[in-house]
Amino acid sequence: MSPRLFDTHNHLQDAPLTAHRAVILEELDRQGLVKMVVNGTQEQDWPAVLALARQSSKVIPAFGLHPWYVAQRSANWQSTLLHHLDQTPAGIGEIGLDRWIEGYDSPQQEAVFLWQWQMATERNLPVSIHCLRAWGRLLELLQQEPGPRCGFLLHSYGGPQEMIQPLVKLGAYFSISGYFAHERKTRQRETFRHVPPDRLLIETDAPDMLPPQNYIGFPLLDDASGKPINHPANISAIYRFVAELLHEPIALVAQRAEENFQRLFGGLMQ
Repeated sequence: MSPRLFDTHNHLQDAPLTAHRAVILEELDRQGLVKMVVNGTQEQDWPAVLALARQSSKVIPAFGLHPWYVAQRSANWQSTLLHHLDQTPAGIGEIGLDRWIEGYDSPQQEAVFLWQWQMATERNLPVSIHCLRAWGRLLELLQQEPGPRCGFLLHSYGGPQEMIQPLVKLGAYFSISGYFAHERKTRQRETFRHVPPDRLLIETDAPDMLPPQNYIGFPLLDDASGKPINHPANISAIYRFVAELLHEPIALVAQRAEENFQRLFGGLMQ
């Protein structure tokens, strides 16, 4: 029997996947994907995420203002976000902190992040968090502000090993993408071996986080640029990568991932 698969974080609404969406959904059926969390990143793509949730029962939508787009937010972004959250069971994401981008504004990022975090806490919604080069500050903020009882996701976790246990105590789950299968990511692969088994989840982050060639079961090119992008159906190969990383049978990895997914996102599953 094929394992039941769950993609904890992707962006199926993104333009590079639009023309291929019908084929992608068919292939995900064949691969055994049960649910995927599709994350919005800015006001302009929230309607597309909502439309996908209404189109496919596989989609759990999440709406959030990503730190890359903080400077472009409208005066009404908060009410627009709440409107989308009221339309259907949904999480909050992708939100976070990012000190990697050029010209970042930490006070603005933190204010936007904290408002969304507080909304998630108030409504007890799972949150998908992006963090780059701001792990210490993120931990400080999470320790200062109560979080949602259901927990939160550190998507494609790139933080240090020593932060895992403090984050676990706050309710964190940690997702691993196929990007960490690249040889240059040896240290982060070791970090994932220290994530408690009941807090590990699996994601594609498609169309981003392209895995190395040996974990690409479904090659796909961006029609606009001609460059390779990550096909969501690569989720099955990423499960294989995680099983190999942990030296465990893929059936066990899949069973545990489903249990963890249910604990974090079960309140949104219809």
